[in-house]
Amino acid sequence: MKKRLLLFCLVIPALCAAQKDSLVVDWGKTQLISKSVATLQVVVNPPLRRGSSIHDASFAALAALGCDYVRYVPWLPYPKLAVAELRPPADRQTSWDFSLIDPMTLDFLQATKGHPVILNFSTIPTWMYKTEKPVAIPANPDSAVWDYTQGTVPLDSTCAEIGNYYQRLYSWYTKGGFKDELGKEHSSGYHFDIPYWEVLNEVDFEHNNTPVSYTRIYDAVVSSIRKVSPETKFVGMALAYPDRPEWFEYFLNPANHKPGIPLDMISYHFYAGGSIQQGTPVMQYTFFDQADGFLKEVKFIESIRKRLSPATRTTVDEIGSILSSDNNDNNAIIPDDYWNVSGAVYAYVYLGLVRMGIDLIGESQLVGYPTQFPSVSMINWKTGKPNARYWVLKLIHDNLGPGDALVNTDIVGDGLVAQGFVTGRGKRVLLINRSNRAIMLALPAAYRGAKLTVVDPSTGDNESAGSVIGGQGVDLKPLAVGVISL
Repeated sequence: MKKRLLLFCLVIPALCAAQKDSLVVDWGKTQLISKSVATLQVVVNPPLRRGSSIHDASFAALAALGCDYVRYVPWLPYPKLAVAELRPPADRQTSWDFSLIDPMTLDFLQATKGHPVILNFSTIPTWMYKTEKPVAIPANPDSAVWDYTQGTVPLDSTCAEIGNYYQRLYSWYTKGGFKDELGKEHSSGYHFDIPYWEVLNEVDFEHNNTPVSYTRIYDAVVSSIRKVSPETKFVGMALAYPDRPEWFEYFLNPANHKPGIPLDMISYHFYAGGSIQQGTPVMQYTFFDQADGFLKEVKFIESIRKRLSPATRTTVDEIGSILSSDNNDNNAIIPDDYWNVSGAVYAYVYLGLVRMGIDLIGESQLVGYPTQFPSVSMINWKTGKPNARYWVLKLIHDNLGPGDALVNTDIVGDGLVAQGFVTGRGKRVLLINRSNRAIMLALPAAYRGAKLTVVDPSTGDNESAGSVIGGQGVDLKPLAVGVISL
């Protein structure tokens, strides 16, 4: 029958322009209660510095989201924006300097005020590692350097030096300052509440860590910060590639840690990969196939976590898609509908992770731009306007969250994914068109007069569009993400 339908559509395409699906939700049958928070990460880079043409708009967009547990990551390409002590103590002086780091960090903490955050100053000063020669640092803080994290063996084999660096950095923002290696006081006056500290980023790459070497660093950092802040919680691993069971088997085993070291939360990442040449006709298959593969990995990881450390929470704190032209072709033009397929992938992964009980589900990232993973951006780096990836996150965040009941939901048809939620704000249905074709969704009479809010190719860099559902159901454009509010 499917072959006949395909042949019919090839002969008479106008009659097959929109596929017709139907939805059945049993509001009385609860599958599970969500504990998942939709959130995002903010990565430090020059467009977020004060004076940038998109600085104000970007932080305003972040504040407008109102997300909990936003992840903030000053990282390796910009040592002067991420590392507070670029040179080792010498001649009775230290090099502690927050003058370039503070402005962006303070802007982030202001934009997320009233919400718990996760900070991750992910880059260890390279002078704390054995290297053949000192690593060169560009004079221009906006110039990227991709080889800063050199060396594989810390100079201090106990990693106490690394731990003390992070204790001082943490104290700068939470305890009003710190005393440096030479006993000199450095006063900041900051007393921010930073409930979670993530220990390094993509440790399976940086400094060629192994599960053993990373666990040693994690324990040193956690031990040191807890001396000044016993109540702080920690996030571990932040793996770039989660298909490495040996990492989870080792790190999640309390026997491999020093006594008393908490395993509060683990983290890992997912990016679908593709090329501009594929276009959405191919991405609609490859991106979602990769997402399905990742969700299978999560099930496996969850089995390890539940066996070894069931009280440990999970954040998948980088979710997105990356084009192969990123950082290689600064003139590559990303097609407009790419942002829709990428946004739909986040929504799809979000739903899959909610169903598995993942605690935090973070989209990556607020701002990217040419030379810095432009295809991962949630903001148009030319105009400062949020793109479809941002609006998908906002649509989900504003409608769904912890405590919502997921109910039995059936969809008849191909390409459309749906899930009913009973929330404190009313009944909601999340709709994800994972296909590059329009879908006509037939709905029961009870849906007449309900509101449909949708992000699709027609909304562009504008906020989601709302409409009232009529008697025939709804039309969903290709790669649309929508929420029905009853």
